[in-house]
Amino acid sequence: MPPHFVRRVLPRPGPARPGRPRGTAPRHHRRRRGLLAQPPRGQRPGVPPQGPQLLESAGNLHNLRVAAGAVEGEFKGAYPFVDTDVYKWLEAASWQLAQQPDEELESAVDRIIDLVAAAQQPDGYLNTWFQVRERGARYQDLRWGHELYCAGHLIQAAVAHHRATGRPELLDVAVKFADHLGLVFGPPGSGRPIDGIDGHPEIETALVELYRETGDRRHLDLAGYFVDRHGHGLLGGEAYCQDRVPVREATDVEGHAVRQLYLLAAVADLATETDDPQLRSAAQRLWVAMTAAKTHLTGGLGAHHDKEDFGDPYELPNERAYCETCAAIASVQWSWRMALLTGEARYSDLIERTLYNGFLAGVSLDGERWLYVNPLQVRDGHTDPGGDQSARRTRWFRCACCPPNVMRLLASLEHYLASGDEQGLQLHQFTTGRHSHGGMSVRAETDYPWHGTIALTVEDTPDRPWTLSLRIPQWCREFRVQVAELSYDETDAPVEDGWLRLERAWAPGDSVVLELALEPRLTAADPRVDAVRGCAAIERGPLVYCLEQVDVPGGGLTTSSSTPPARSP
Repeated sequence: MPPHFVRRVLPRPGPARPGRPRGTAPRHHRRRRGLLAQPPRGQRPGVPPQGPQLLESAGNLHNLRVAAGAVEGEFKGAYPFVDTDVYKWLEAASWQLAQQPDEELESAVDRIIDLVAAAQQPDGYLNTWFQVRERGARYQDLRWGHELYCAGHLIQAAVAHHRATGRPELLDVAVKFADHLGLVFGPPGSGRPIDGIDGHPEIETALVELYRETGDRRHLDLAGYFVDRHGHGLLGGEAYCQDRVPVREATDVEGHAVRQLYLLAAVADLATETDDPQLRSAAQRLWVAMTAAKTHLTGGLGAHHDKEDFGDPYELPNERAYCETCAAIASVQWSWRMALLTGEARYSDLIERTLYNGFLAGVSLDGERWLYVNPLQVRDGHTDPGGDQSARRTRWFRCACCPPNVMRLLASLEHYLASGDEQGLQLHQFTTGRHSHGGMSVRAETDYPWHGTIALTVEDTPDRPWTLSLRIPQWCREFRVQVAELSYDETDAPVEDGWLRLERAWAPGDSVVLELALEPRLTAADPRVDAVRGCAAIERGPLVYCLEQVDVPGGGLTTSSSTPPARSP
């Protein structure tokens, strides 16, 4: 039966579950080939086995032991949010356990969860900085103390662990902390003692996930309260911490890039769960503003080293670009939520660009060294400052937010590849693996992005027609798709909103082969971007290529030019 090309938008807006996305089955999906499929050499995908050792040497686990009363000692670390390094690693390890059993990893997770539970105070509060170093100063420095930020990462780790294992130990800790927050924070007239927000958003999207996991509406309502109190001057009215303009009124992304994007991920979550048209409109409006004028070609975000924030529109420097690795991660998280909320492929286009270029640069091939910042140009003779802002990959950082953040995204990549609903399956990203939903199952084989061929085989199918939707990347000008014995190309296979939709009564063994043309191309920036006016970038498929000294005759870059010589008259 020939495929019927479907023009409706898929997936439809509805009860999408970012973090537990429709159409993916982490226990059944296995990545094998392609750039996204390759774990660091000799490592588990996304979860280096040295994680607990790094947390031990940096003092994070020591702080928990002191807070638990198991040992005596002083707080170790320079920042009040070092607990989040532990929670991010726990989240990464939990997603890894969802993919494959690992007794050694599970034992390490259990030990650390026991330590976290022991450090929690009877009323649910948990933060080693304020339990060990700044005792008695709870919630007195919401701008810099990051207590709710830490709580958010704890909650996300707990949800991941519960989904992966079904065990309640860490989820119980998270629920107890969330219940405590619900008794402390609330708007004027609520009877709660504090009307406040955290200087670093994160608690908001975590509370939505906790609502999804437990069904307790109080967590969703608390998330909505926190989102809507941003922009009302509770932290001094600074753009840096998203306190200058209420999100429903905002017209541009601003301030600290990671903080802004974590907040907007929560806006998309709330729009999904509450069907709030104002929040949905705000999320769409701000995503367009970001991608149109404040996103580097690599998907990198954050123009300024100072305050790690967005610059002005079209202020996109190369050598002073900050492009924090965590900002790339936050961008992927937000865009995935927007993809599920709207069904539009453009969000997954940005995920692809960011994953391959803005994100993967942040970790070395051996999985043991990291970049906090990702400048797009490093001049010949550059004096590297070392530390967190080094242009060279580093073993660990004083502010180690990025390494465990990379670990948790790598370990949960299955969550960003495909979705499913009652109409069928949607493939957002191309990598080898099996995608299943509602009795529909398709296996993909590819070594994308090195080659543009994606071979799909239907393995399971219900006894009814359904739609297989394939994202055609925005950069792709030519493609061919073969369905059984029938072949189509871009002239007769209509693509709507970035989706090629094939509807038919499928049978096990049916094949689809999609071939995307990966012709190299030169890409020029908008002329309003001063830093690269007159320059061109080299791209092939989803990849942005980097020129290094070893590629250039004479070993120097600053005098290189691709401008052809002038013709003689």
